[in-house]
Amino acid sequence: MRIENRISRLRTLLEEKILDAVLVTKEENVRYFSGFSGDSAVLLVTREYLMLVTDSRYTEQAAAEAPLYEIVAQKDGLYAKTAELTAQMGVVALGFEGGALVYDQHQKLCTLLGEISFDTSLSLDALRQIKDANEIALIRRACAIADEAFARVIGDIRPGMTEMEIAAALEWYMRRAGSERPAFQTIVASGVRGSLPHGVASGKQVAHGELVTMDFGAVCGGYHSDITRTICIGRADARQRSVYDAVLTAQQRALSAIRPGVTGAAVDDAARAVLDAQDLNQYFGHGLGHSLGLEIHEEPRLSQAGKELLQPGMLITDEPGVYIPGWGGVRIEDTVLVTSEGSEALTHAPKEFIEICL
Repeated sequence: MRIENRISRLRTLLEEKILDAVLVTKEENVRYFSGFSGDSAVLLVTREYLMLVTDSRYTEQAAAEAPLYEIVAQKDGLYAKTAELTAQMGVVALGFEGGALVYDQHQKLCTLLGEISFDTSLSLDALRQIKDANEIALIRRACAIADEAFARVIGDIRPGMTEMEIAAALEWYMRRAGSERPAFQTIVASGVRGSLPHGVASGKQVAHGELVTMDFGAVCGGYHSDITRTICIGRADARQRSVYDAVLTAQQRALSAIRPGVTGAAVDDAARAVLDAQDLNQYFGHGLGHSLGLEIHEEPRLSQAGKELLQPGMLITDEPGVYIPGWGGVRIEDTVLVTSEGSEALTHAPKEFIEICL
């Protein structure tokens, strides 16, 4: 989708909300609607004008990345310049991103804007839910980078390595393959720490007989991937294999349930039913998945509260997990594209139970 089309949809929203302009402050939305990838900037979009306000550090970059916008350099404050421009353009009603603008900033702008109405909160994130072909291509690339990193790191893991060393190796391999940065703080949780769904890498050493859960992702062109794989150091025991098989079956059952027209709750239910049959659902406390794109966590969600219908072009994660305090945990996750006929997993790292036996 071209930037022009995104701007057109934004202007349609202005008409629906009876607004003269919208102030875009969230970095991801600034990028989505303009192409500018820096920070310390806002967009001022009216039905006739497109303005990007930033400071001298970014004016050259902004001019190159956001050619549809007039680039305005501010020297005395981002919001002071924004208020000045808004008044100059004769704006009477200005919308804002209620989920992105903190209270103090809103109050400051209210003072600066004077008589201009500034009480309409908009949710612009919803306009990013359906990804275009270019966005999907970038996420595919980010997934391929993460797949490659996993393939390499499992050849490095040895008993005695720390979780942080494994995380560093994953991030190095992703960087070397072209990732701009980690998609989020890399999770490596081994042994009993596997019961922590967000157990970020620690100084703990991985040991023989332990499960190791690795949750990581790459960023390509600003777009994220998200993948989780759980392996065993040495031969898995019966319980480890049983829990792993249950989680894998739940993950695959959910993948087959993902298609246009179903709710996130229905897909969540499909995975949860598998775990419930194995008396493991009590150890699955989070929702099945989330959307992703310019942010690692977007809407809609696959969860018991997910009532929104899935549509082709949405990118979501499928990540059931079992977390047993004092024992450990298993999670398996793919980044998934909702297609016109069903779904396609974009992460392809193997999901058969990997045992690293040395």
